[in-house]
Amino acid sequence: METQVLRSFPVIGIKVRTSNAEGKASIDIPALWERFWTTDVAAKVPGRINNDIYSVYTEYEGNYTQPYTTLIGYKVEDLDYIPEGLTGIMIKEGTYLKCTAKGKLSEGIVFDAWTDIWNSQISRAYTTDFEVYDERSGNPDAAEIDIFLAVRP
Repeated sequence: METQVLRSFPVIGIKVRTSNAEGKASIDIPALWERFWTTDVAAKVPGRINNDIYSVYTEYEGNYTQPYTTLIGYKVEDLDYIPEGLTGIMIKEGTYLKCTAKGKLSEGIVFDAWTDIWNSQISRAYTTDFEVYDERSGNPDAAEIDIFLAVRP
């Protein structure tokens, strides 16, 4: 894990309001991913910077046990035009802790990484956290997914 100061940047994609209570997120987030792939969100996002996919967690009502919003989309040039059915957000500038999940996607490496985060003593800010699915996530048997956690300075 390493700490980085990131500049703000915009992301456009699709979202869902969910929570980790009673397994709600384990239903809502896979359904959001399914919708992301089946509705070809990539073709609808204007001004994409690249093909990296961002899974963003924001609008926390408290800590990870409270409701929050998940958005899956792409980093873009700006939020000047957001097509109907999509949502734009700004990832705020700040201090982030970068963790990397490595292994087989089918074995739940991302969920396992989040479980470790939830059980850690990391001083999280609960503003905006995100995962980055870049070219290293392309091989499902040897994937690497970076997770950025907003932390208190």
